[in-house]
Formats: sequence, C-alpha cells, structure tokens
Amino acid sequence: MTGTPPSAIESAGSSAEVEIFAANPALFAVLQQGARHMIELYDHFPRIARLVAAQQKWLLTQAAYALYVQRDPADPLSGITASRLLDIIVEFGAASRNTATAFLAELLAYKLVRDVPGSPSKRSRPLEPTEVSHDAMRLWFRGQMRSLDLLDSGDRVERLEANPEIFYRAQPLAAKRLIADRAWREPPLSISCFVWTEYGGLILDDFFSRIVNPVPEDGYHWVEDLRFAELSNHYSLSRTHVRRLFTRAEALGSLGWQERNGSKNRIWATASFIEDYKRWQSVKFCALDQAYGEAVRSIDTGVALPRATEARARKSDV
Repeated sequence: MTGTPPSAIESAGSSAEVEIFAANPALFAVLQQGARHMIELYDHFPRIARLVAAQQKWLLTQAAYALYVQRDPADPLSGITASRLLDIIVEFGAASRNTATAFLAELLAYKLVRDVPGSPSKRSRPLEPTEVSHDAMRLWFRGQMRSLDLLDSGDRVERLEANPEIFYRAQPLAAKRLIADRAWREPPLSISCFVWTEYGGLILDDFFSRIVNPVPEDGYHWVEDLRFAELSNHYSLSRTHVRRLFTRAEALGSLGWQERNGSKNRIWATASFIEDYKRWQSVKFCALDQAYGEAVRSIDTGVALPRATEARARKSDV
C-alpha cells in the first residue's frame, strides 16, 4: 500500500457480487471448514492468532504486510514504517494513531517484525516481517484460496503451490480493497460485538465451527455442549472475558441458552446472526477472489514484481 488515494482504491466488490457468494449453497460448510482452519492456525501460531483476533489489529496486520510486499528495494525507507502505516489506517478511520503505534510496538516486542538490516535512518525505522509472520500469512492466504476452491471447484491452491508469486501479488490487492470497504471494516453489530473486542474473532470462529444444523430449524441454529471453561483453557483467556463476549451477543438477541446447567449447555443462534456472518465473510471472499484473478493476470502478462519481493517469492514454499 503506497499512499494510493481513496478514490483509486477499489472496494471489495459490488453488492451483487457479494450476494453471489452469500447465496452459494456450499458457503456454510466452507465457512465451518475455514473456521476450523483458523483454530488450527491458532494452535500453530497462538501469539500471532491472539494478536490479530480483533478487527482493528487484523486490518493493521494486512496493511503492514502489504506495505512490506510493495517495498521498493531502491528506496531504503519504503516498506513498513510507522508513518506509512498510520497514514493508511487514519485515512480510513480503521484505528487511532495510538492504537497503530502500540500495535507496531507489540509486533516488535513479540519478534513478529524486525528492523530492516542496514537501514540508514533510525528515525523512520523501516521494518520487515520475521519468518514466523511470513509463514502465518502464507498459510492464512492458502486457507482462503482453499475455501474459494471449495465454493466453485477451482484450482487456486494448485496454481498457488506451483507459483508462490501469486500470493505476493494478491495480498496487497486484497488488503487495499478490504481496508477501503466499509462493509468489511465495520461489520454488523451482531458480528462487531465479537470481532471489535480483543480475541473476539477467535471465539466467533470457534462458535461458528460448532453449529450442528446448517439449515435453521424454526429460525435457529444450535450449538451443543459449549462451555466457557473449555474456551478459556483452549485460548488462554479468562472466563470473565469469554462470558462478556457471549453476554453482549445475548443482549443483542443474537444467541441465547435453551439449557444452561453444569451438565449440559444448549445454545441457539438466530438465523439472522448467521446470515450476517455469512454475508460479512462473503465480502472478504469477493475481495480475495478479485485479487487472485488480478494477480494471475499480471503474471500472465509479464508485469514485474519489485526485485526484493520477486526474490522472496522464488524462495517461498506456500
């Protein structure tokens, strides 16, 4: 992301394109598979997964990685810098300056980014992702391509594995669209009560993965035997925090308990809540599908990547 003006950044897609994804009869099963994939990523990269399990930090992560991918090797001050990241985030109101600055400090503290070797400027302090961050982002992207393949019987994962350069071209394109698209940045209240809270994205993925009836029964989906203690232990969160997330959703009427005791928990979720989740995820799929298509076309037409990015793409094994 190189300071492109808002008017030049495309949104994730038209409402009609998003609705095509949302109406796909395979979407529910694909989203459950995707939610389980996100849980697997948490198990492999718990620190990263916890760090980006809130919408603001997810947006910051995608923006930062896109800045890195589009780094100009001829400009030692390009790539991820605090000022560049702040410009993008503040431009779209996705986070405050203090939030973005604190986020970069977290990434440095957890060794998820590092200073670019040999940088001539200590003031601008250009950064680059560490290998664990590269691995997590590539696995996330591969998982999204697999979901798209399941929706339309495509061959994106096969092509991605044959040419990892697709990832480096597609990720910044998708990031631009999603950060610029208010439908993704600001999900419905039923969704935002989870994802705009620390670690809430993890809990929402876990909850969705447990739904037992893809088709609502009398307007409800059901989750059996979900316990706060189990979620708390798995994700290293306090029970109070987990309980607070569900209390907020319950107050909105999105979900509730039919049975709630020591031996059995049966939770209902409204069909409208699940439809909100499906449509919000469809916005993401639309952006990723468009970005993938543009990336492949740019490769087919011989458009060159920056040398540093091209070299990393050749060495990568997505």
